[in-house]
This record gives sequence, C-alpha cells and structure tokens, in this order.
Amino acid sequence: MKPLAETTVADLTRYLPGPFASRELLRLGARVLRLQPPGGDPLRELAPAWHDALNAGKESLELDLKAEPERGRELCGEADVVLESFRPGVVERLGIGPDDLPATVVYCSITGFGPGDLRAGHDLNYQGWAGLLADTAPALPPVQIADLAGGALYAVVEILAALLERERTGRGRRIDVSMTHNAHRLAEHRLHGEPERTLTGALACYRIYATADARYLTITPVEPRFWRRLCEVVGREDLVDRQYEEDQDALAAELVAVFRARTLAEWLELFEGEDVMAGPVATLAEARASFEG
Repeated sequence: MKPLAETTVADLTRYLPGPFASRELLRLGARVLRLQPPGGDPLRELAPAWHDALNAGKESLELDLKAEPERGRELCGEADVVLESFRPGVVERLGIGPDDLPATVVYCSITGFGPGDLRAGHDLNYQGWAGLLADTAPALPPVQIADLAGGALYAVVEILAALLERERTGRGRRIDVSMTHNAHRLAEHRLHGEPERTLTGALACYRIYATADARYLTITPVEPRFWRRLCEVVGREDLVDRQYEEDQDALAAELVAVFRARTLAEWLELFEGEDVMAGPVATLAEARASFEG
C-alpha cells in the first residue's frame, strides 16, 4: 500500500505549481480530485501536453464555485487536503477558505509572495525577486524553479508534515507556501561565506565546456584528487597545480581549448570508468532514454 492511500486531495489549482504538487501526492497514493473552473485549467490551452502529463490519473470535475459555493464547500470539506493557488482572499470570498471547512482539513495555499500580498507574477518574476537570476540574467532558467521547487515541492513537504501531525492531534493545519520566499531559501546559504559564486561560474573546475561537435560537458572536480585525475586523463598534468589560482578565467580558457578537441561521445568514452566528475549536457529525450534503460 502506498503511503497516502485513503487520502483525498481536493485540488483547486491551475497552471504548473499546484498540479505538479498534486501529481506528487497522487504518486504517493492519494486520490486527487481536481475542481476546475468552467472550461477547465487554462494550461490545457497554453500547453496541452504539459497539462496532460501533470494531470494524468486524477479525477476531474468542472465546477463554478461562484454559482455553487455549497457544492464546492462540500467537496473540500470531505477531503483530507485542500490545495489552492488563488490570490490571497479569493477562497474566503468563495466560501471555501480554511475557516469554512472542518478543522481536520490540511489546507495549503500556494502564493506568489505570501499571505495578503496581491502582486501578480509568474515564475520568472518570483525568481527575480528571490535573487536566483543575478548570476545568469538575461538568460532564462531551463526549468521553473520557483513554481516547481519553491512552490510545488515545498507544498508537498508541508502537507506531508501536516498529515503526520494530524495523526497525533486530530487537527489539520493552515499552510501558506510563498514561491518567492521559498525560492530564496534555495539559495540563501550562498549569502554565507566567500566566494558567493563558487558553483555558479567562479571556478574553472566547475563549469560547462563546449565539445568539437557543439555539444557540452559538465566538469565539476572541485576536490583536488578528482581534479588531478581529470588533468591526467586529458593529458594536461601541467594544470594540476593551477586548480585554485587567482585567474580562474585564464585556467578556463585552457580548458575551453582542451574540450573543443574531441566530440562529446569521444570524451564520454574516454572518461568511462574514470573518477573525473564529468558528464554530458543531455537533452531531455536522452535523459529519459538513459533512465528507462
């Protein structure tokens, strides 16, 4: 039996963070009932394949909460967990706020900026406010970190903790998950100690390098023994003592020339079985194929 068997989640969310969170709860065994507005989740039109991937296996019911507040309150009141992502104050106006439901319900709100903050935004805004983009702007991050980590996964953690607490006390909990605040928590440790950019471009031994076929390698041997072995394998023992020299860009330039000399496949073949902390920048399709294999 899965951990959340016999647990019911009423999911009032839309777009990415909430559906991602309820998908994880579904994976752990929960029954997920999506209460959607007439016409369904807007993600269905914006990115239909994403919508289907995030919501497969969930039950779905279209419900006009303004027209049928009693039905919405009934369905939410029967759930163990209610998950919502409206702007602060909306669920109270609809009569399905935490105070409208039984005290046993674990009620989780995913918000952009926290309780009472009505600013509008999306993932990129939240990451910008959280300080996550400072090293890489104007490049966009490849995944929605604030939505999925700061929002969805923090929501899952808090919901699981609240369900465990309910086993002891019999009472639910009111949870507010701020995507911006939690996105900042993901990087907050970087404010302590120097240099702050250790793993975001400061070190030549922790970067991404192009190969001869315009693919990329991830190189990460920050420990001296792994760095030494990398230098030996690529035939550049002269670089061993330069790992932490002051001019890291000069060292990186040496490595740029080294890794441009072979294709990605050739490097991976050379590194096979070696303790060098190197790997490919795989496409999503390549990654999936390797996991399935």
